[in-house]
Amino acid sequence: MIADKDSPYSGLIKDILVEDGKLISIEENIECEDAEKIEADNLLISQGWVDVFTDFCDPGYEYKESLESGADSAIEGGFSHVFVIPNIKPVTQNKSQVAYIVEKAKLLPINIYPLGAISKNTEGKDLAEMYEMKQTGAIAFSDGLHPVQSSGLLLKALQYINAFNGTIIQVPIDKSIGSFGLMTEGIISTQLGLPGSPALSEILIIKRDLDLLRYTNSTLHITGITTAESVDLIAAAKKEGLSVSSSVTPYHLYFCDEDMVSYDTNLKVTPPLRTRSDMMALREAVKDGTIDAISTHHLPQNWDNKTCEFEYAAHGMIGLQTCFSVINHLIPELSPERIAALFSTNARRLFKLPDNKIEVGAHCDFTLFSKSEESIFKKENNRSKSLNSAFFDLPLTGKVIGVFTKGNWHKSKY
Repeated sequence: MIADKDSPYSGLIKDILVEDGKLISIEENIECEDAEKIEADNLLISQGWVDVFTDFCDPGYEYKESLESGADSAIEGGFSHVFVIPNIKPVTQNKSQVAYIVEKAKLLPINIYPLGAISKNTEGKDLAEMYEMKQTGAIAFSDGLHPVQSSGLLLKALQYINAFNGTIIQVPIDKSIGSFGLMTEGIISTQLGLPGSPALSEILIIKRDLDLLRYTNSTLHITGITTAESVDLIAAAKKEGLSVSSSVTPYHLYFCDEDMVSYDTNLKVTPPLRTRSDMMALREAVKDGTIDAISTHHLPQNWDNKTCEFEYAAHGMIGLQTCFSVINHLIPELSPERIAALFSTNARRLFKLPDNKIEVGAHCDFTLFSKSEESIFKKENNRSKSLNSAFFDLPLTGKVIGVFTKGNWHKSKY
């Protein structure tokens, strides 16, 4: 079935013929003896998926991930477009660092877009060279894992990007509150004897950022939201007419603080896993459309950074390969069109990526997936260099069949 509300064939079951990287025919039945047939139970096709917040660790930390291994993980997870955060070495803060990623990505099977740093060295003190980075290929701007804490600096950044219709991406964390917290503050953190980070640290920063957005009339994307109140704040801002959007991670939808009783360091993430009620509110927001997109927050960590005491473990989890299966397994009632919006078309619209609706003549930038086939993520199927996932060996309903991108077909191997 074609899952693309912009396509004239939306919701229809059709045969599709692809040749030399282009969609050349859409019919009830297509007979072509020489063609490779792609078949699966309840096979669906949408525009190629987009992940707006990943860490490929390249350059500087290639022992965790590289652009090559990250691209392999992304394509296995159904993604043809990925935005990479600037928290590498050196930081993506000028046109030469942007050009490194842009040029290297040309040789890789997916489209990789650098996020340019908002501030120099992501230190939150002085603005980076945003205009030059935009001209060189930066898709949007973010300090990534170090969200801007200075109201004055973020105000300047929001005003500055208005000159070229840019977008700021923020992770909602006020680092002055609960900066030493190892998990969300609450009953479970008290029972486990771990210092907590209150939900207030997220809510305050979202309120501040929305106030700055209202003042500047700019564009803001808040990624990695974790609380019910965050959902309400963003919904109200949208109703008001502010240009704000949001995304959530698969692991904040699947896990909550109750799961941390095992002290599994793979569940140590930023922002932290919240309460069960917050988790359920996020799921409802995914269903009703308040949340615009799914972002994996794919953050690789090497063995030493996770196989240690919980206190000393690094934050983050890989998530590109399991993203769709987790979402589909948790919320099976999501329609194919809603999945396509969450994984593709909303992000394309928000970040001005080319529209590639499924019609005759379209270039091949499509993801094929099944809502009914089962998948199990195993270490031998992992394409990332890192193993920091809490989803290994969990049977999930939903499978990526493969991706058409850059004129080539890549069949999923797991």
